[in-house]
Amino acid sequence: MRIVRLTEETRRDILTQLLRRSPDSYPEYEERVRTIVQNVKERGDAAVFGYTKQFDGVDIDASNVRVTKEEISEAYENVDQELLSVIRKSLVNIRGYHEKQRRYSWFDSTENGTMLGQKITPLGTVGVYVPGGKAVYPSSVLMNIVPAKVAGVGRIVMTTPPGRDGKIPASTLVAACEAGVDEVYKAGGAQAVAALAFGTESIPRADKITGPGNIYVALAKKAVYGHVSIDSIAGPSEILVLADASANAHYVAADLLSQAEHDEMASAILITTSEALANQVSEETEAYLKVLSRADIIRKSLEQYGYILVADTMEQAIDTANAIASEHLEIVTQNPFEIMMKIKNAGAIFIGEHSSEPLGDYFAGPNHVLPTNGTAKFFSPLSVDDFVKKSSIIYYSREALEPVKDDIIAFANAETLTAHANSIRVRFEDKA
Repeated sequence: MRIVRLTEETRRDILTQLLRRSPDSYPEYEERVRTIVQNVKERGDAAVFGYTKQFDGVDIDASNVRVTKEEISEAYENVDQELLSVIRKSLVNIRGYHEKQRRYSWFDSTENGTMLGQKITPLGTVGVYVPGGKAVYPSSVLMNIVPAKVAGVGRIVMTTPPGRDGKIPASTLVAACEAGVDEVYKAGGAQAVAALAFGTESIPRADKITGPGNIYVALAKKAVYGHVSIDSIAGPSEILVLADASANAHYVAADLLSQAEHDEMASAILITTSEALANQVSEETEAYLKVLSRADIIRKSLEQYGYILVADTMEQAIDTANAIASEHLEIVTQNPFEIMMKIKNAGAIFIGEHSSEPLGDYFAGPNHVLPTNGTAKFFSPLSVDDFVKKSSIIYYSREALEPVKDDIIAFANAETLTAHANSIRVRFEDKA
């Protein structure tokens, strides 16, 4: 990995380079996505099935687009039983963590006849998109479905592209069933997102769409936002490790590569105050590349978006970490909890040398659907909050309204909204 001295100039250049990975940086795809979305909106099933044949090479129609009970049973027979056991253990942790996020309606009343509150209502239907193709991600299935289930969503619908055999991978299907999905449909890409946004003859319309995907999926979610809600427009994966001389270079290098293997556009960055550690991690990285199965992808990722930044002080390192606002942030220092308190921007924070990023991906419980491309400055991980909506509750008796009526009328008149003022005034015409 390249080693760079951290300065204001190098930090600015790296931030610019990282932002180029954003889905917004690929306008050449947007027109294709808009065409697909519009076609699905107008033609429904016919468009979805046509694109499935074109892109996935599979004949899908209204008779087989929805996964059947028989297909689910077959998946349970074919899934690796050890993996099924791990999925069930992971589910316990994920469900337990998200149950602590559950919100409840609240109401406050006063003796003078007012009641204010907030009513929490689960979304009616949620669409979960699960990518397919090159890799299978049952962990993402769990992370999207479980918080929706905990929130009390009435109908959870999953779409995922079928394989060449017209089937869904057994691990994906079993994970969805274990998490509590209601329906699964064989559709992928921008056409699946459009189907969930507008509904077709076979695929129901959702109130919200969540889940990761390629550039077409990301841009399709952007295109339908407003017709439905979405979780985020996700970019490539990223990890930032904040370390001092006490860190284990063997571990740090392994953690950096755990994210670089996702995608050629993934970002892996080490910021350290130790030149010795920087050199050791670079050497360890080269050693790992000789044995890891996805070395070609990792190498391209590191060439484009991999950095080892040597900072003069830990304060400079922390400031840069906050500026990058990484999806995953590991703190491997002598005083990790103290440094954690100074971190303002990160999707998930992993503390100490044994809290490696894959722990969060698969097992610990917190959600691994996280803000990317610097959006951790204002976005949060996927949570139960994403699957509920909040309504304000306002009640005033006549006796409570009367003492404040003149204040409301004055405010409305100041904004020249006389009809607003009148709607208060008419309730007290008998006292005029």
